[in-house]
Amino acid sequence: MNRRNAVKSLTLLPAAGNILSLKNLSAAPVRVPNPLNASDKPMPDLHRDAFVMDGHTHVMSRELVLKTDIGQRYKDGTVDLPRAKEGGLDAMFFSVYTPENYYPGRFETKNTFRVVNLALDQIRKNNAVIELALNASDIERINKKGKMAAFLDLEGGYDLHGDLDLLRALYKLGLRAMQLTAHSTTNAFIDACNDVYTWGGINDHGKAVIREMNNLGMVINVAHASNDAILQSVAASRHPVIYSHGGFYKIVDHPRCISDEAAKAIAAKGGVIGVHFGSLFNNPAYWAWQKPNNPVRKQPVPQPKTPRILATQATNQTIEDVDREFARELPFTYNQTIPDEYWMHVDQLARVIDYGVNLVGEDHIALGSDLDGGPELPREIKDISDYPQITMALQRLGYTDQRIRKILGLNWLRVIREVTEGK
Repeated sequence: MNRRNAVKSLTLLPAAGNILSLKNLSAAPVRVPNPLNASDKPMPDLHRDAFVMDGHTHVMSRELVLKTDIGQRYKDGTVDLPRAKEGGLDAMFFSVYTPENYYPGRFETKNTFRVVNLALDQIRKNNAVIELALNASDIERINKKGKMAAFLDLEGGYDLHGDLDLLRALYKLGLRAMQLTAHSTTNAFIDACNDVYTWGGINDHGKAVIREMNNLGMVINVAHASNDAILQSVAASRHPVIYSHGGFYKIVDHPRCISDEAAKAIAAKGGVIGVHFGSLFNNPAYWAWQKPNNPVRKQPVPQPKTPRILATQATNQTIEDVDREFARELPFTYNQTIPDEYWMHVDQLARVIDYGVNLVGEDHIALGSDLDGGPELPREIKDISDYPQITMALQRLGYTDQRIRKILGLNWLRVIREVTEGK
């Protein structure tokens, strides 16, 4: 199953609730012309001067299996370093990814280390543009040199059983943030929102993983976790936790979207919620159009005693076979033509951000685009070079410069500092 279908497939999930769309989010958006090329794309002075950090950009998937270089401008996809520079990015959660393709053959650990090492190699190769940051002070030091900072984050993989020695090894390599779930799959210690609920949230080993991440100074990422798992992870952690990329369940009742309860819990602990850029999680009209083909199960389904992925490990594939299979899914860009009435505009995305600000406060909302992860982007955003469109949309909402600066990146910088430097 490819990444997009894995996210949209909800048939195994015990979910509740109806679409709770907000009228202002369904209103006709303000139409803003989409810039034609990088040379004439507007960039407000505020955006140029602000610290801009994305909490979830997909990197290294095609570099791994297609042997490309993130330092070169791609003809497709939505993220590369030249376009990130054009978009005014100062730092990114460099989100390396091990998808479900590698789980049945138990290749997830091997692939996790492959992709982390490749990310380090690519950062070194493109040292004139980007450097690895291990904490907030590193990010600031790197930016002073006129370079982007890469803060290494893992989505999926690690080890389905959560081996603490492997976690420590990844930390020594430079990994400083990690999503607890195995992407959209329940593993041996935490329930994923799109998968079977096995542990009622997290189990004792899940708490041990969280405790070790606290001890190491790693940022805990609860994106893709079930609601109970998010609440329990926040309670178990001594440090703030993040929800790197998603929407709000009150707006779109997709299970990947965060409940108001969970968002408030994250904020109360000092954490940050990153707003995803895709229509699937932010646009009630788009979700209503898609939902008939992706029904949300209203009643709980029988839950296995162990996660499905740990009970079905037999495979005759080699990791090279999986690489070839995975390569057919790349790049993760959404190519379906969206009818105009379902195509979200950037002003609607800004209103979703505003919902989050009103819910948990301006210190706890940031941006987690999921660029190159397959989101159905707003009409005004073609790729990462269009990042200033977010700033302009927030300005049209009447946001102050200081509030916009927090959302663009200062909130991420603050939580990274608290976790990695104890400040």
